[in-house]
Amino acid sequence: MLRLLRRLGPVRHTRHGSHLDVRLRLSISALAHRPPYPPRNLPIARNAPVKKALTQLDHRIEAAVGHSIDRLWQHRDRDLLDEAHTQLVDAHRLLVQAEHSVTFYRVQLHSLSSGQYPVDNALFERIHRTVDLLQDAARTRDRQQAKTMAALEPVEAAARDRALRDVPDLPAPDIAALLAITQGAKLHQNLLTQQLYVVTASGTRIPYGQLQRLEEARLAVRDTSHPLTAGQPVTLTDTGRTALTAPRSAKAPGAVPAPRPGSWPTASTARR
Repeated sequence: MLRLLRRLGPVRHTRHGSHLDVRLRLSISALAHRPPYPPRNLPIARNAPVKKALTQLDHRIEAAVGHSIDRLWQHRDRDLLDEAHTQLVDAHRLLVQAEHSVTFYRVQLHSLSSGQYPVDNALFERIHRTVDLLQDAARTRDRQQAKTMAALEPVEAAARDRALRDVPDLPAPDIAALLAITQGAKLHQNLLTQQLYVVTASGTRIPYGQLQRLEEARLAVRDTSHPLTAGQPVTLTDTGRTALTAPRSAKAPGAVPAPRPGSWPTASTARR
């Protein structure tokens, strides 16, 4: 056994027996400037809790699908999505992973420039290497963002078509109320009469009953985090904005309104 150890390297004899004398030759500078460990591009396991990074497309995705990113990912894990939404979630997951890589190297670069390491050639080499890795991660992120946008476009188009079909045929007073709300509106409560009313930026008052009707139709929404005495902001939903821009159904050609009781007969009737 001792002969085998001597073949492997220098042997050090102690009271506990013979051991290989292995020593690591690392300087303080080498320990301080050890190479960074980039995150591995491992596939995200299904049903595994993952801390999602924020992307530039999160708000567009949530507006298109109608709920949060977390819920969308849960639907994907349960195989509840169609093909278009499935492709969107898969592309978005890769985009989140790319954002994690960008964040990792950006934090690493900030740590190198924070002043806790001595300024020497080893630090310069590590900064250059980290910058190169950050550029590669950013290019990968940009490519994945383009793929996610391509998967998002059909989902947004389907959401717009569905919104046009769901737009109700509003009467003129409701359209006028929606137009007034677009300029800014708040729901107030009178301290004496306890009456609720909506005041717009133009000074127009909208009855509370009309606001309730718009809320039931999902055309308007109010921020209940503010007290009524200070005013609760009232804004339009996506359906409400679509209702203002949707084409109006025209009346059937040739349709003549029925005469009111007691009114003078029309000219065509008098000539008969």
